[in-house]
Amino acid sequence: MKILGKVESIAENRGNISMGDTTAVISGSGIWIPPNSISNRELVESYNAFADVYNTRNEAAINAGSIAPKPQSSVDFIEKASGIKNRYVYVKEGILDINRMRPLMPPRSDEEISQQAEMAMQAGRAALEAASLEPSDIDVVIVACSYTQRSYPSIAIEVQHALGINGFAFDMLVACSSATFGIQRAREMILSRTANRVLILNPELISPQIDFTDRDSHFIFGDVATATVVENADQCRSSRAFEIISSRAATVYSNNIRSNFGHLSRVMDVEPFASENLFHQSGRKVFKEVCPMVVEHLKEHLQEQQMDTTEVSRWWLHQANINMNQLISRKLLGDAASADKAPIVLDRFANTASAGSLIAFNLHQQDLESGDKGVICSFGAGYSIGSLILSKC
Repeated sequence: MKILGKVESIAENRGNISMGDTTAVISGSGIWIPPNSISNRELVESYNAFADVYNTRNEAAINAGSIAPKPQSSVDFIEKASGIKNRYVYVKEGILDINRMRPLMPPRSDEEISQQAEMAMQAGRAALEAASLEPSDIDVVIVACSYTQRSYPSIAIEVQHALGINGFAFDMLVACSSATFGIQRAREMILSRTANRVLILNPELISPQIDFTDRDSHFIFGDVATATVVENADQCRSSRAFEIISSRAATVYSNNIRSNFGHLSRVMDVEPFASENLFHQSGRKVFKEVCPMVVEHLKEHLQEQQMDTTEVSRWWLHQANINMNQLISRKLLGDAASADKAPIVLDRFANTASAGSLIAFNLHQQDLESGDKGVICSFGAGYSIGSLILSKC
């Protein structure tokens, strides 16, 4: 991988390990979609009303140049910048309230199931059903996502307990690459025979980390949960399984996408919920640096398997921004780039972090036939890139 931009460290892992004749397959996948959605128009009306009040309230400081005014937004601006038209949210109440501008989520007691575990369970049950499995069939649970709502006990262990799964569980956070990194860890467990079946869960509860008062980022994310079962092919009961031919992961340090909220805010005497501690990014730098990295990563991954881009029937790419996806598709496929080859789901779901490529996989794989190849790829903060080459069984 070429190192682009300011890079301080690099770590890369090519997942081509094997153990005898063991083969790992994705035997089932599932999605849980929140019941609440917010259109661009709703979001813009709320934000613009907030901006008007903010600018009026701070008119003197704005005129003095000590603070910047809040710019107006528009539906056209959002769709042109991102391709996003809608997003689902776990809780809608509070987000559009110009006196609050964040979700209103009542706390739950320690004895109640957490919101994030609840999301994960819904998607997990759908994946188990698709794989024709029961919770008792699972050996390992991995919750892989961008944020967890607490440090411990692990959300994965909570889900393991709630579903009645034996074995062990753990959380892992690799931002928008969490899902592919989690599936790679599961594949390695299958190939090394330390587990027979692994349930990977991606409960992306992102709306609490969004600054809904920031025009350039308030529209980007949505909430969702996805789940994947990875197991030994010899035990697979599913009729719609995909062999994981190869996996590849890479990380390159970058400051261009950050979320600084954490427990150290308590001892730093700073406002823990200030804008600089929520999600923020240098979008143009990310676009310029990440797109060529992803293209090179994917080409090298295919070359390692002696494959060409023309052999891939479907590209399930990370759903961050339509302009990024279209550029990456064109660089990989040239004139063959199309919505059929690389489907877009972010118009409906927005950026759902690590779950985006898995949503695309769930919704756009039914037409593939035995032997057809596909690639799941995620990329994001870190920087991090994860890819999986699949073959329909």
